[in-house]
Amino acid sequence: MNQTLEGHSGAVQVIAWNDHHQKLTTSDQHGLIIVWMLYKGSWYEEMINNRNKSVVRGMKWNAEGGKICIVYEDGAVIVGSVDGNRLWGKELKGVNLSCVEWSPDGRTILFGTTKKEIHVYDAAGNFCSKMNLQCLENVTEVVKLVGITWYNGAEGYAEQECPCLAVCFDVGRMQIMKAESDDGPVLIDTGMQVMCIRWNHTGTVLAVAGSQIFPASGDSSKEWNVVQFYSPFGEHLRSLKVPGKQLHMCAWEGSSLRISLAVDSFIYFANVRPDYKWGYCSNTVVFAYTKPGRVEHVVVFWDVKSNDRIVKYVKHVMLIASCGDHCVIVSKTDDASGQSILILFNSIGTPMDTKYIDLEPVHVALSHTHVVAVSRTAIYTWQFKSPKKLTALEMIHGAGKRGKESREKVFHVDDVPSGAGDAGQLDFRRAQASTRDMICCACISDRVLVVGRESGTLQVHFSFACFGNETRGQLPADRKS
Repeated sequence: MNQTLEGHSGAVQVIAWNDHHQKLTTSDQHGLIIVWMLYKGSWYEEMINNRNKSVVRGMKWNAEGGKICIVYEDGAVIVGSVDGNRLWGKELKGVNLSCVEWSPDGRTILFGTTKKEIHVYDAAGNFCSKMNLQCLENVTEVVKLVGITWYNGAEGYAEQECPCLAVCFDVGRMQIMKAESDDGPVLIDTGMQVMCIRWNHTGTVLAVAGSQIFPASGDSSKEWNVVQFYSPFGEHLRSLKVPGKQLHMCAWEGSSLRISLAVDSFIYFANVRPDYKWGYCSNTVVFAYTKPGRVEHVVVFWDVKSNDRIVKYVKHVMLIASCGDHCVIVSKTDDASGQSILILFNSIGTPMDTKYIDLEPVHVALSHTHVVAVSRTAIYTWQFKSPKKLTALEMIHGAGKRGKESREKVFHVDDVPSGAGDAGQLDFRRAQASTRDMICCACISDRVLVVGRESGTLQVHFSFACFGNETRGQLPADRKS
């Protein structure tokens, strides 16, 4: 439906949506607050309030939608219920407020100030502490707090103790924390002039909207409206350039499959393709997702012909790949070893073999005989053998259990691998050395391994089980992504 809501006499500056009760709250430049409700297909004013003293700088409903916190520029705070009753109010002396955010459990409220501070209060309005803003270390210029956003956990978490509270300033400095008292936040310098930040509905992608200067032809540069996408752990996922003069705001669709962008007097919509964890092997779709209340990922093996489903629970699922009759799931260990686990499954969800490696893979690929896992700097291969291909003689003599030297190999992406000598020894320490040209993707067939690097270089390994031959090619500049 399309309907123009008339009731404000000034520019609308703050909007808050209550998803549980399907109510819209708006405030204008004169401090007038209107709560709108949907009745018989049309929107009507349900409640109106005007404090007549200051301008509203932030409004936020709690996760359950039962309470709203309103903050004014002069330091006034009002907490009310969904039915319009005032629960409590407070005047923060000597503080100019700029934004507000609830914790997922509704027990904590965060107040952002114009003096680059965030004050922590409990739900009853009692002061608790000031947040430690490590992202502003060595920042001397005047900065503005542009966003506090706390994912509410409604769709579960990507990992146990996953960072979910993001704080960002206009100069591009940002930190992502597990909670308001986290002393080890993820620190990010986006290099942008930031306008707003927003989590998607699963807390797996943080959109940072604003502007950024990019190099142009020659020695010149150009400022672009841009949305940068980050994981909860600070990994940069994607960049989206947007036309127009000024990008003001962004918002996710409910399912996070689209994002809307307010640019000048226009609203742009961009489709988002999530990086789903899934694969297909032997008429079976294998996919993983998070579920509220569970620490593990739910991994489903769905036979599309018989419609049978087998459910497994695996902690810290990172990647899934499949080929033929098998799939491989990459996860992380619970301890502080930093190891990753490669688990080979058949199509009915039975684990066939497991390997522990001292790498953090960013891509995994599977052929009929090999698993290839690549980090940003290294390539690891594991030659497995399907039970279907073991001969009776191999089973009797145990020839199917080959040594690590012949089954597993690891090498640094800058090295020239060889199948001779001691190349079979797993030197993870060398593989973790830095490189100027990071790995960004990889794929394999039964005979060829192709590794893509950020510079546009493609490394092609023929007969890669022995790393016998390697060739390199360079993508044209206009085809690099």
